[in-house]
Amino acid sequence: MSHPVCELVATRLREFLRQPEAIFWVYGFPLLLAVFLGLAFQNHGVKVLRLGLLVQPSGSLKESLDADPSLQFEVLSESEGRKKLTGNQIDVLLLHGNSEKPTFVVDAQRPRSLLARERLDAAIQRAEGRVDPVATRAEILDEPGNRYIDFLFPGLIAINLLSGGLYGIGFVIVDMRVRKLLKRFLATPMRRRDFFLSILTSRLFFLIPEMAFLLLIATLGFGMPIKGNLLALLTIIVLAALCFAGLGMLVSSRARRIETISGLIKLVIIVMWLLGGVFFGAERFPESVQAVIQLLPLNATTTALRAVVLDGSSLVSQSTELLVLGVWGAVSFLLSARLFRWI
Repeated sequence: MSHPVCELVATRLREFLRQPEAIFWVYGFPLLLAVFLGLAFQNHGVKVLRLGLLVQPSGSLKESLDADPSLQFEVLSESEGRKKLTGNQIDVLLLHGNSEKPTFVVDAQRPRSLLARERLDAAIQRAEGRVDPVATRAEILDEPGNRYIDFLFPGLIAINLLSGGLYGIGFVIVDMRVRKLLKRFLATPMRRRDFFLSILTSRLFFLIPEMAFLLLIATLGFGMPIKGNLLALLTIIVLAALCFAGLGMLVSSRARRIETISGLIKLVIIVMWLLGGVFFGAERFPESVQAVIQLLPLNATTTALRAVVLDGSSLVSQSTELLVLGVWGAVSFLLSARLFRWI
């Protein structure tokens, strides 16, 4: 007779494979997200700044604008130009006041708009005869490991670990409760420990191909280097998966409706996505909330993954992040064991 955990894991795997929509959300959606975000944020050479002008440039100004391949201009009326600037269709609008002095209309909240204003101003000054005392040149940072796409992929791996733990554990448990499956399990000789262990084991089974696909897309598709030890990378991934599995169990401990667990999962994901350092560094937030951000498990995961993948850091150097994940996982499992109810 096989072990109860093995039977429960096999049952969970068969149930999963019979649900095409579950396969898509576990494997298809994370892969599509990684591919689309990777394509959106990979480097595409010179970034064009879009300029709006009220009159067609001529003479030395046109020569100065044509000499800079990063500047692209179009002639617009003032009202049309202001509308396009508001709609992010151009980056700066050049006006002329009563004194015929150039006036720039910029969006101070957009770094691209401020940059376009500086580049357009430099082009105008050169057209009027300014000579720079020192010739300079710009070097485009495009080395694998130093690009934004390389910064982004560890974050995408982290949010997939988070989503897998919450949806792959929390949502599944509540779905079983709604369908009265947990009530039927309760009537059998099955031990609670075996049930929890089977859910965790099946999650790790799903995790292996999911992470393998994401890493292959990152390395082969977008050229992201893995500078650190693969064993260290695997350790962080497994520990983070267990931590988020504990969170999934905790949010599903008392939920009795699909709407309830969906709302709880969305709340956790939104908070983690905003503060977890996925799309930008957590240091952008005010100093007053830094202590809270550093204690979030998603931030610990993204920090540890980036350190190992991009910097080649050792696992020991990430002991603080590993401790955060371990504490979150242990506390989540202990609380869920006390709060969990079958019906």
